[in-house]
Amino acid sequence: MRILVVEDDAEIAGFLLKALHEAGHVAEHAPDGRQGLFLATGEAYDAIVLDRLLPKMDGLAMLAALRATGSRV
Repeated sequence: MRILVVEDDAEIAGFLLKALHEAGHVAEHAPDGRQGLFLATGEAYDAIVLDRLLPKMDGLAMLAALRATGSRV
């Protein structure tokens, strides 16, 4: 599975990425909502782990913008 982790806390993101990689998944990280939206609209992901309280664009706004593109991830 290809998974995008959108999390502004570097320590939490590191734990999540490590666990996902150890489970055999391909995981990428975005540190804020804008970067997360950029990656999510430019690449194909099977799942997104999305924090709600993010800098630059909160998680709900990112999700709304992603859904507006027609994405069902």
